[in-house]
Parts: sequence; C-alpha cells; structure tokens
Amino acid sequence: MKLPWSKEDAGNGDGRETDGPGSGADGNGAGRSTTATTSATAPKRTEGKGRPTPTRREAEGRRRGPVAPAPLTRAEARARKKTVGGPKLSRAEKKAQSDTRRTARAEQRQRMMDGDEKYLMPRDKGPVRKYARDVVDSRRNFAGLFMPFAILLIVVMFLPAIAVYATLIMLIFALFLAVDGVILGRIVNNRVRERFPDTPDGGFKLGWYSFSRSMQMRFMRAPRPQVKPGDAV
Repeated sequence: MKLPWSKEDAGNGDGRETDGPGSGADGNGAGRSTTATTSATAPKRTEGKGRPTPTRREAEGRRRGPVAPAPLTRAEARARKKTVGGPKLSRAEKKAQSDTRRTARAEQRQRMMDGDEKYLMPRDKGPVRKYARDVVDSRRNFAGLFMPFAILLIVVMFLPAIAVYATLIMLIFALFLAVDGVILGRIVNNRVRERFPDTPDGGFKLGWYSFSRSMQMRFMRAPRPQVKPGDAV
C-alpha cells in the first residue's frame, strides 16, 4: 500500500521501471546517430561578406579610376591634349593630315552635289526625291525670285520715299509665292503618283520639299540640278 508520507516508494511508486545503464547507452547512441544524420543532410549556409554588392557603375568607376577634372585654362587644355594625344606630330605631318581631311571633305561634297546616293542627305535619297528635284529644276518657278526680291526689299527699306510701299509689295509677293507653291506641290505629287504609284512618299511633305528647292537660286541648289529649264522629265 502506497502512503503519501512514504519516501521510499515515492520514486518507484508510479509503476514505471527505471532504465539501467544499458538503456542509457542505447539512448545516447541513438541521439548521436540522429544528430549526425541531421548535420549531414542539412544545407550548408554561406556566411555573408559583411558589405553590399557594388553596382555596375561603381565597379566600372573603380576599374577606370578617378576622372580628371576639366581644364580651367587653355594652356592647361593644350598641355593635357599633348599628354593624352599620342605621339607628337611634326608641322609637316600635321599639314599633311589637314590636307588629307580637306581633300576627303571636298570629294564628299562634290559627289553629293553630283547626286551620288551614297553621299546624299537622308531627305534627298531615293528615286522619288530625285524625280521631284528634276521636275522642279525643269520649270521656271516664280518662287525662284524669292532671294533677289528679299535683297531688293532690304535695300528699299532704307529709302524713305518708297519705303511706304514696301509692305504692300511684300504682301502681294507673298500671295503670289503661296499660289505658286501650291501649284508646284500639286504638279509634283501628281507626276510622282503616275511614275511611282506604290510609293508612300507624297502629300504635303513632298510638296514642301519641292517648294523649298524652288525658292533657291539654281546655282545654290544641292544636289546640283541635273536637267535644264524646259527639258522633258
């Protein structure tokens, strides 16, 4: 019989047997094996480097090094140019390089004035634009008087006796200029549609291109006119 004040039966009175030394050893062995298995299967964690990853701009700036400040004077700029400009050239070599560049530019301009597609500006390239230029150059346009009239008008402004009529003359000339531009634009667009029915180039853009060319004097037009006034195009 178990008594509440009995100390001898307090440890074994619950009916459970105390494990012996053997069972303790088995428990410790099982614990070690479980710990070893857990440590073998657990993923390894990489320790952080303790600093943020640099951005691409920071990395490139670190490779290039610091950027030198801008020169403050012309003498400093010339000195820096001599330092980073490579080997120093003699006066004859510099002149030869300058002559070569000048010759190359002159040749490019000459080919552009001759209408070579390779050297034309983007707005002048293509068979449609070439045909539009030929149509304009084959006509005697009223807009071709724009430059001479503008010079004459500037001279008239300094003559008080007839300066009062300059404004009226300018308005009349501008009216005739607008009418001539509209007529020329319609002529060019109609002939382009007949020659190139599938081209997307046309309308106001092509008409303005033709009108702006007609306002220039013949010797100032670029590319140079390939046809004469009155020629069939």
